Amino acid sequence: MEEGEAEEEEEGSVNSSGARLQARVLMLTVCAAGIGGTFQYGYNLTIINAPTMHIQNFVNQTWLDRTGNVLERYIITLIWTIIVSVYPLGGFLGALLAGPMAIRLGRKNSLLFNNLFVIVAAALCGFSQLAKSFEMIVLGRIFAGINSGVSMNIQPMYLGESAPKKFRGAVTLTSAIFTAFGLVLGQVVGLREILGSEESWPLLLASNAVPALLQLITLPWLPESPRYLLIDRGDKDSCISALQRLRGNSDLSSEMEEMLAEQTAIKGQKAKSLWDLFRDPSVRWQLITVIVLSSAMQLCGNDSMYFYASFVFQEAGIPYEKIQYAVIGTGTCELITAITCSLFIERLGRRILVLGGYGLMSIWAVVFMVALSQQERVSWMPYLSMACIFAYILSFGIGPAGVTGIMPTEIFDQMSRPAAYMIMGSLIWLMLFVVGLAFPFIVVGLGHFCYIPFFTVCVCTSIYVGFFLPETKGKTLLEITEEFNKRNFKGVATAKALNGPIEIKSTIL
Repeated sequence: MEEGEAEEEEEGSVNSSGARLQARVLMLTVCAAGIGGTFQYGYNLTIINAPTMHIQNFVNQTWLDRTGNVLERYIITLIWTIIVSVYPLGGFLGALLAGPMAIRLGRKNSLLFNNLFVIVAAALCGFSQLAKSFEMIVLGRIFAGINSGVSMNIQPMYLGESAPKKFRGAVTLTSAIFTAFGLVLGQVVGLREILGSEESWPLLLASNAVPALLQLITLPWLPESPRYLLIDRGDKDSCISALQRLRGNSDLSSEMEEMLAEQTAIKGQKAKSLWDLFRDPSVRWQLITVIVLSSAMQLCGNDSMYFYASFVFQEAGIPYEKIQYAVIGTGTCELITAITCSLFIERLGRRILVLGGYGLMSIWAVVFMVALSQQERVSWMPYLSMACIFAYILSFGIGPAGVTGIMPTEIFDQMSRPAAYMIMGSLIWLMLFVVGLAFPFIVVGLGHFCYIPFFTVCVCTSIYVGFFLPETKGKTLLEITEEFNKRNFKGVATAKALNGPIEIKSTIL
């Protein structure tokens, strides 16, 4: 008995050691992918807004030195708008590049190569003042956008394919955590006391090279996506080696069986193009789901809340010089909810988090519009408006911010996944561009009721998720595909059922 107990204790010790090793390698993979991945999106999104006045003064001074004339105010505003709006344009180009890169270079190597874009961006923006060229900032923002567009698609793909099934949602959701972390750190570093001053703003714009260098140092030591190695490249030995590095001493048989089953199911197929995906009836509802969720992610108005934040905080009586610290609180809210969502996603599931997020945002949109309309009549309304901003961002972080990014990983097979991420990424960046251009006109046209379009999007998305999105928690890809096939082939099944008796009557029997 004593020998048996000793053997059990030794086996338990080995299993515990293997679990710790698995957790450690998985955490390193998440951090290495995230720091040069979606972190860059959030960071690049905020560092350009910190030195707004300094960059506008630089544009004016540069033009004065070249021509001897001072620019009109509206021309400076136009140039600034171009500097801001080319970032989503670059992101759109990056999203289109992400699919081919993921197929040809692999998931890990694509993330590594992607750092080249942001290093070029950092060099252009960092030396713009020295070269007296605001055009370098415009070009640098395009390269930074390309970097973000690629990383936002490939990072969740890489993590979703590398994580074990029971942790897949939580691991992939770290993309949202790194995005929010980038937002907050960008807001902090952009403070006037740090790098947001007139003397140091070029360093602020060039600081996005630091995360890129960190990823270039750490990510090469970690394995490639096992699914990519097996299904795309057909390299079973490398797949097993990558799994062993990621899982430690865990039993790999069931996971290998699942991947081999997927490999058999798509045997002979090639990676699908965008056109192939739109023409394939077997992924019709998966494609509709990705289109709805990725469009709603930007059309829901979450980013527009950041536009209103400074105005509302000022109306609430917060001193102008302190508003920049209050704005950091909005990014911190998104970070906290992203972390909270990753803790509960494997318990509650994906569907309930997205449904709850958009449902709550619908409520807060109505309260926010009422508060804005009564802000000049009721003394405490500015505080309600301020609470609505935080509540709206918190609700967005509960599910929509993170779950949207993991959907293509969970509902598309290996051959369709890169094209699905291209569609999702392209829509996210296009909608960001559209909202950025349209929102000022919406504010002018609707005034305090400018959130009616966003409220409509939130309600319609909630209805779609409630009726048409199946739960994917803890399911294999084949199980999830079977759920969608009930809708994809519903008409075909019905037609066959109706034609059955006619076919039988036409036989000799």
